[in-house]
Amino acid sequence: MNLGTIRTDAGWTLFRLLGIALALSVVAPVVRSDEAAAEPEAEVETLRGAIVPISDEITDVTTESIKRRVELAIEGGANLIVFEMNTPGGYVTSALDICNYIKNLEDVKTVAWINTDAYSAGSMISVACDEIVMAKASVIGDCGVIMGGPMGAEEVPEALRAKAESPVLEQFRDSARRHGYDVLLCESMVVKEREVYWLENVETGERRFVDAKEKSELVGEKEEKKIILGVEVTTTAEKTPWRLVTEYEDPVTGESTKIHQPIVSATELLTMSQSRAFALGFSKGIVSGESSLGTRYDVAGGFERFDFTTVEILTRWMTSMPVRIFLLIIVFLGAYVEFNTPGLGVPGAVAVIALTVFLGAPFLTGLANIWEVLLVALGFVLIAVELFVIPGFGVAGISGILFVLLGLLATFIPDEPGSLPIHWPSLQPGVDALEAGVQALGASLGLSIAGMVLVSKYLDRIPYVRGVIPANPAPSDVMPDDPYPGFARVGDVGLAVGILRPSGKVRFGGRLVDVVSQGEVVDDGTEVEVIERRGNRVVVRRVR
Repeated sequence: MNLGTIRTDAGWTLFRLLGIALALSVVAPVVRSDEAAAEPEAEVETLRGAIVPISDEITDVTTESIKRRVELAIEGGANLIVFEMNTPGGYVTSALDICNYIKNLEDVKTVAWINTDAYSAGSMISVACDEIVMAKASVIGDCGVIMGGPMGAEEVPEALRAKAESPVLEQFRDSARRHGYDVLLCESMVVKEREVYWLENVETGERRFVDAKEKSELVGEKEEKKIILGVEVTTTAEKTPWRLVTEYEDPVTGESTKIHQPIVSATELLTMSQSRAFALGFSKGIVSGESSLGTRYDVAGGFERFDFTTVEILTRWMTSMPVRIFLLIIVFLGAYVEFNTPGLGVPGAVAVIALTVFLGAPFLTGLANIWEVLLVALGFVLIAVELFVIPGFGVAGISGILFVLLGLLATFIPDEPGSLPIHWPSLQPGVDALEAGVQALGASLGLSIAGMVLVSKYLDRIPYVRGVIPANPAPSDVMPDDPYPGFARVGDVGLAVGILRPSGKVRFGGRLVDVVSQGEVVDDGTEVEVIERRGNRVVVRRVR
């Protein structure tokens, strides 16, 4: 074998290797593409969004409305529910029901969009959602529970503190564990004694929220005790790596903002602006409008809004204070006019309708319950019994009035956890409602009395009223026909027929008349004279 043969074989071998490599380069992509085709593509979840506004005071009307609107949105295919929050708070029981409902939703992402306020019950509902975003100028926090007393708002006594705060605290703690919020910060929205500091480890970058005790343990210099020449000496070692956080970056302005420590003092409840909430880990971002909201969550086709219905808005309007005062005035004036006019007519019907609306609207909102409605009904029954059955006005009538006033007042007061249906309020929303109820009843009674005076003077002069409400009859209209026309007039003298004991008969001319003496017995044949005549009642005495 010579050198030329060796080169030829080597060239041939090299040629074959290049051919094999070329073939593999063509086949390999085909194989890979077939393998890729065999594997299913990862599905990207498409979010369909719905906005459910929560505004004004939170009551049972809000609770039922939220459930209705969320279920309607889910039926329409929404898997992202955004609760647009703008509320001063409301009733504890209603807020707890809403929180539990939100947490029990399945296969739905929930977002609280603070636009612009979420105080008290609103903050509790917000942290119950999977995520919180806030408008450029918004506030969240301050969910403290306050006891009401005779002199106004008071601190919750230790004996009642567990009852008042436990349901709210546990709701916040559960939300913190679910969604990664700091438990201590959540508690500081409810309990003012929770003093909170914000620390940072300069070595690891870890940040932590701690109370005053833990802060004193982590921040400062370590002390060590050493024996030097047989004497125990305390020396200061290196400082710990923990430091108080001094500033954070404002997500709205992009500038650094100084922090005052403690971030929550022992005399306040945690309340956060949009920037502070972002820094403390509650807010996930700043959202200025629906378009920004859609961009953030990549919602296909924008958001569908589910607002309060007309009936829900009307129900809330009918439970407003001016409307309730007006309805009470109509009830009192209608009852007054009905009792002072003959028959059952328009005033009574108007009063019944106004009372039905007055009790029905709070019954739908959860302010009134069946016991309060029954108490009002019982009061009216006792008043009717006193007027039409029992002579005079006594225990039944006074009890009826008290029952009516108590039942009407109770419709202003919301239920409280663990309380009876009719109770003296212990939480601040209930105390505020009680004060509002007393003011409403007082204003209604005062205006009604003024209206009664005007009605008594000018009712018959009001145009069209006489055609609807008949006027009271004059004495001559109700006087029975004279059974003895021309006989037994005052001053006439007659002759007793039989003995008057004290009633009997007297002959006046050729007419016998039934008479009654002044209580004395008059003998048969005695002359008597008429001294009083009222309808068919004739009073006589002996002729003097």
